[in-house]
Order: sequence, then structure tokens, then C-alpha cells
Amino acid sequence: MPIFSDKSLSQKIERANGCSNADFVESRANLFPLSGAEWIEIAGVYAMFDAVDSPTTQTFGLGLFDKITDLEMNKLENFFKERNAPIIHEVSPLADPSIFSILNERNYQPIEFTNVLYQALDSALISSHQNTQIQRRIINDNEVEIYAETSTKGWLDEMPEYAEQMLEFSRIGASANGAIPFIAELNDEPIATGTLYIYDDIAILAGASTIPEDRKKGAQTSLLAARLNYALENECKIAIMDAMPGSQSQRNAEKNGFRIAYTRTKWQLK
Repeated sequence: MPIFSDKSLSQKIERANGCSNADFVESRANLFPLSGAEWIEIAGVYAMFDAVDSPTTQTFGLGLFDKITDLEMNKLENFFKERNAPIIHEVSPLADPSIFSILNERNYQPIEFTNVLYQALDSALISSHQNTQIQRRIINDNEVEIYAETSTKGWLDEMPEYAEQMLEFSRIGASANGAIPFIAELNDEPIATGTLYIYDDIAILAGASTIPEDRKKGAQTSLLAARLNYALENECKIAIMDAMPGSQSQRNAEKNGFRIAYTRTKWQLK
């Protein structure tokens, strides 16, 4: 049965993204009890506070589930104001149209776009073209640090100033409930990472990172196939991932059978 990009699909995707971010926030709260990290649900909206400068500090699902009025918006905004955090909502274009009027009336401005890509899972569609020298597997419980260090090395050439933050993020993400962290190895040395989250029948792909000297060897292709096969074996029907519009990540996803479901807009209160 074909899967169409409609409000029903958006609700499934945004709820899965909300759950994965909530699990990340809970992971930080467990690892750093004094961080104040927590999340709440208001009118079907998941609002997360991870840290003041964390990209996880935002909401998912605004206007997609229950009706949103000024009362709900006040509650959501107060959640962030009480923590001196920026007020950011990531909104699906399939949300109730009234939400866009509310955002404009309350002095929000769009600051970022994200393409949400999806693929219906079918064993015939999962690529088997892999570098046979690359081994990929789910990490053991005692390998979180190895995973985090490998993941961070993959970002250092692009964002060296965020090395410590990326290392902490990787540790928290790999330790979160719902996270299934994969690692790729070449000659028994870790060279790439990728994480899978499963919520109901939705598989979320995230955390793709390859250390610079081992790029273009097929590590991410291998990790993608491993995660999709794992998702298929666990009765997932759809795999999803996010990418910046026009990015290399989007091109790679489309080469591997993903297509754009819709483009989310990130709105921030001025």
C-alpha cells in the first residue's frame, strides 16, 4: 500500500521526533541531574528544555494534534521563559492553518527550514552494495565513549569550536532510551557512527558521522543498510531522516530511495 505525505503521516513523524527528543532530554537529566533538563506535553505538543543553547530545546507537533489557542501558547512560552531559554517551535506545513496566524500575531519569525525525508521499508529496496571490509554492528553497553569519540571526530573538521559540546551530545544520545547506536569498523578500528530510534512502526535515522580520513569508503552506505534492515526486522514500516534543504545529506538520502515528505519551518519568538 502506498504511503502518502499527508497530515496522518506528519502526525506519526512529528510524534516520533518528539519522542526521540524527549528521550534525549531524559538521558541528559539522568546523566546530569543538576542540568534542569525536562520536557512536558501541552495540547499534543512536546516541549523540551535540554539546555539554554541546545538545539533540542524547542517543541514538536505544534498545531498538528489538539487545537491551539492563546491559553496553550502562553503555557508553552512560559515553560521556556521560566528557564531563560529561546522559544522555538518546529512546525509542519500540514499543521492546522490557524497556527501560522497565531505565530505571526505573537511576533514569531521563521529562522530555519528542514526537509523531512521518508522511505517505505521493503527488503527489496535496501541496498546490499557495501564495502565488505567494513563491519557494522550495534555497540555494547560499555562502548558509549568509543561511539561518542568516533562521532565527534566526524564533526571536528566542520565545527572544531563545538568539540566538547558534540562529545557530550554524542554520549547523551547514545545513552538515551530508544537509541540503538551503530558503529562501523575498518580493520577493527571505528570509523563511523549512526543511530536508529524506533517508535511504533517509525524508524528514525540520525547521528551519521564519519571521521574525515575514512570518508568515501562506503561506511555510511553500510550503516544505512544495517539500520534499515534492523528496522525492517523489527516491523517498522517507514524510515525517516532530516536534512537541510539542498545539502549533501539530502542528496545521499535521495540516492538511497528516500523522498521528501515535507519541509518543516523553525519559528522563533523575537
